[in-house]
Parts: sequence; C-alpha cells; structure tokens
Amino acid sequence: MKTYFEIHVPLKYDASWFVELRNVLHGILVKWQTGYFHITMAFLNETPENIDLRPILEKHLARFHAPSLTFDRLDVFTTYSGMFIVHLGSTNIPDDFLVLTEAIRSDMKAVGCQIDSEFRLHVTLGRINDDGSTLPNLQHLVSSVSLIPFTLILTDVDYRVFRGKVIYETKLNNNKTN
Repeated sequence: MKTYFEIHVPLKYDASWFVELRNVLHGILVKWQTGYFHITMAFLNETPENIDLRPILEKHLARFHAPSLTFDRLDVFTTYSGMFIVHLGSTNIPDDFLVLTEAIRSDMKAVGCQIDSEFRLHVTLGRINDDGSTLPNLQHLVSSVSLIPFTLILTDVDYRVFRGKVIYETKLNNNKTN
C-alpha cells in the first residue's frame, strides 16, 4: 500500500506572488493545487500491511516543536515521468527539521517500508504535462515572479494513504518554552 507523511503549509491561493505566478504561466496548461498545500516528508511506495507506523511518528513528533520555515524561492523540476512540478521552496531549511525528517524516514525503512525517493523540501503549486514546454523556459518564466520571502510556522502533520484516508494526524507544539 502506498502511503505518505506530510506537513501542511498554510498558503493562500490569492497571495499576490501566487496570482503573479499563475499570470506568468498563463497559456501553459498547469494543473494548479488549490486549497491544500504540504511538504511530503516521506512517500512510502510500499508499506507492510502488518506494521503500524503511528508509534514511530508519535516517538519523533511528541518532542518536536513546530518548525518555522522561510519560503524564499520559486522553481520548477522534472519528475521521473517527465512531468514538470512548479514549486515553492526554502534555501535555508532548519537543521532540526532535516534531522526529524531523516530520523522518521530511517525508522520507517527499518521496519520494511520502501522509500525510493530522497527528501526534497518543496511545496507543489502546480503540475505541467506539456510536451511543448522545456525546463529552462519554465524556470525562466517562474524566476520572473516577485516573491518576497515569508515565514510560516508549520503545525499540522498527517500520515495518510495515497489518495485516501488519514491514518494519523497531530498538531506540533508551537510553544517554544516547553
């Protein structure tokens, strides 16, 4: 069974930079994300049926404070299938967030989960399946968007079946004094 572990990113579809991005890519067939944005921390291509991953998540997340991430770049990459992903990213990812992500991924692999892709922090904004587009052209267009860096505190975490139900959800502690 395919599952994934994600942290929600509370973006506004009507934010000025997002409107500008959609305008810059007007005329290109983009399937835009609307209303639900997240960072996939681990995509599990295979999750053993008899394994409950909730204790792994609880072990790591119970003591982890909500990360504060500054988003400061827009870019495009190509997937293995040739699809283009327009995304929002961060050039300065907090070390504790990376350590948490790798620890959870490592524990999931140790119990038999198959995770084929490396972690790449990005928030998918849109997907392009267009044979007429090229990566350099799309990157050039996206780079013209005025993105003023902004910081968000990320508190909501889900573990869910791919295109299905939520298996586990929690809110990270946002109080740094605990």
